[in-house]
Amino acid sequence: MNEQSRRSFVKSSVVAGLGATLPAVGIAEAAPKEMFVHHVLFYLKNPDNAADKAKLLEGLNKLAKCPTIKLVHIGTPANTTRDVIERKYAYSWLCFFDSPADEESYQKDPIHDDFRKNYASLWEKVVIYDSIGPKR
Repeated sequence: MNEQSRRSFVKSSVVAGLGATLPAVGIAEAAPKEMFVHHVLFYLKNPDNAADKAKLLEGLNKLAKCPTIKLVHIGTPANTTRDVIERKYAYSWLCFFDSPADEESYQKDPIHDDFRKNYASLWEKVVIYDSIGPKR
């Protein structure tokens, strides 16, 4: 069994509740030691335009299909009131990757290219936070 197949087996076994039957060493070896986090805040040109907001959400849902993304969250500003909280963005795009190489593949994926081509006209700016750190 190659490494990719083994990882898929371990992952699906754990998800199916069979993780207890696998040796703990196998699970530890299959789990990535680091995670790459890509967080993007989208600011619309027309922030009060419901059609633009809906179109961007459509694009983000298409973008979520990129195969190297392990977990994705699409959010809007929470109704919190602390002074340090930024709430002027339309959507927060937060996704997790197993490695910087997986994130780089995402950047080059045709789905990502189509997203930029078809939806970039909607935003006036994006703010991106990329980070890497140990998986906990």
